[in-house]
Amino acid sequence: MFVINCKNYDEISGDKIIKFVKTVEKVSKKYKVKIAIAPPQHLIGLVSNSSIPILAQHIDDSKVGSTTGFIIPELLKKSKVNGSLINHSEHRISSKEIQKLVLKLKELKMISILCVKNVAEVKKYVKLNPDYIAIEPPELIGSGKAVSKEKPELIAKASAAVKNSKNKTKLLCGAGIVSGEDVSKASELGSKGILVASGIIKAKNWDKVISEFAKALV
Repeated sequence: MFVINCKNYDEISGDKIIKFVKTVEKVSKKYKVKIAIAPPQHLIGLVSNSSIPILAQHIDDSKVGSTTGFIIPELLKKSKVNGSLINHSEHRISSKEIQKLVLKLKELKMISILCVKNVAEVKKYVKLNPDYIAIEPPELIGSGKAVSKEKPELIAKASAAVKNSKNKTKLLCGAGIVSGEDVSKASELGSKGILVASGIIKAKNWDKVISEFAKALV
């Protein structure tokens, strides 16, 4: 699994998101790699008919109905959104909310990607059996310094913790990934995919960098 978090970067604003999604679709098809993207929340409707999985960047533990401003999983599903990131380091939520939201996405048969900052959180949350756990040390996010190089032991330990749980959860690696070499190293250490943001969105040539990452995963 190759997940691209668009965050709220200006490079992806307005109808530029459509061009980006078309690029991702092309690379995904060419290399037969599953690539999902999490566009800015307000742009989801522009790309929800895409051939690649579309994810929300955040969801709320709130109900359908009179809940102004909240992101409701049930409504996302009806808009053809495939799942969501949960507890990203830039949008952390409580343990209680995490538990409810992982369960909610499971009930809705939607993809859950639970973000954690360390191995202790991997061990704590793998028990919830999310589809994916993405480990991202906050200090390396957007730094250009890849966790696979700066803290390789972190991925190895996280991978072992996921395997020991005997759940179906798969490990993703994030933070500072900027090259195919970073991707290959993460795979060697036990990661089953990557979660990337600025390393792709801020690249001058989207096709080139997405292809580089996809080839490294293959």
